[in-house]
Amino acid sequence: MPDSPTPAPTPAATSFPRPARAASPALADPVPHRGVGDVAAADGALALLNGLGAAAIAHPGGNLVDHLQRVRSQLATWGARPALQIAGLCHSLYGTDGFPAVLLPHERRAELAAVIGAEAEEAVYLYGACDRDPTYRDLARTDAPFHDRLTGRPRPLTPVQRRDLTELTAANELDLARSDLAFREERSAGLLELFTRCRHLLSAGAWHDCVAVLSAPGHPAPK
Repeated sequence: MPDSPTPAPTPAATSFPRPARAASPALADPVPHRGVGDVAAADGALALLNGLGAAAIAHPGGNLVDHLQRVRSQLATWGARPALQIAGLCHSLYGTDGFPAVLLPHERRAELAAVIGAEAEEAVYLYGACDRDPTYRDLARTDAPFHDRLTGRPRPLTPVQRRDLTELTAANELDLARSDLAFREERSAGLLELFTRCRHLLSAGAWHDCVAVLSAPGHPAPK
């Protein structure tokens, strides 16, 4: 007969409301390699985002939460590991070089790491802290430094960090290009040039979608 362990004490409630699962259809779809911990991290991330008011921030294609969920779903479609998917869901929490709204100051990194895990939080920090012009200029080089706009100092990237930053950048920019015609017309050529240089850092699915979304009609796609 199995033992009947004493029930564990109920944990204290967090300050962020836990959203109903039905309200998040994008997260209800199966994604590669999802485990119980990944579902918990996604639920916790959504609770944090809603508690910080992300749904009230307008963003191309809806509101900020809509955008963040689409980025996570895109990464899942490309087969990204769970930590990178969760980073996609939270990638703009600290603000970014292109989106100045700060929902959570980067001085509170430990709070986000407690919700989504240290690996996912590190990817969120790198994306938010990226000084894009100098970093993107040499991103394809394995020895090129990462320029941190929050500290003002360059730092090296591991191969995994370099690939994660590139993949997350592609997921974000493609969602913007799909959601905002003016953005696509203005930025597609430069983005396609960036991702062509960094093709070796992208998954096959990400590269395919970069070409499909960003190539100008009537112009040959990059080989």
